[in-house]
Amino acid sequence: MSSEKYLMICEKGHKYYKSSDCTSCPTCDKEKKPDSGFLSKLSSPARNALIHEKIDTLPKLSKYTEKEILKIHGIGPASLPNLRASLKEAGLSFEK
Repeated sequence: MSSEKYLMICEKGHKYYKSSDCTSCPTCDKEKKPDSGFLSKLSSPARNALIHEKIDTLPKLSKYTEKEILKIHGIGPASLPNLRASLKEAGLSFEK
């Protein structure tokens, strides 16, 4: 079962192949990855999903339940351990 991949070109001219209609350019995502902070510990899809929802600080993240965060497209269960650990380091936690 192989997915057919299509050549895509982002607005900056980077060429990449995708099997879905997701337009996220891997090269641009690497360039935008923060060097530090909790967002730097996440995959590109998870990081982009949180940024899209304007959840870019730990205090903002702590206002959500884990269930609410998992409902955001791009966030999966693999992201939760990193998010929990980052919140704990800051003395915060997810809403109950």
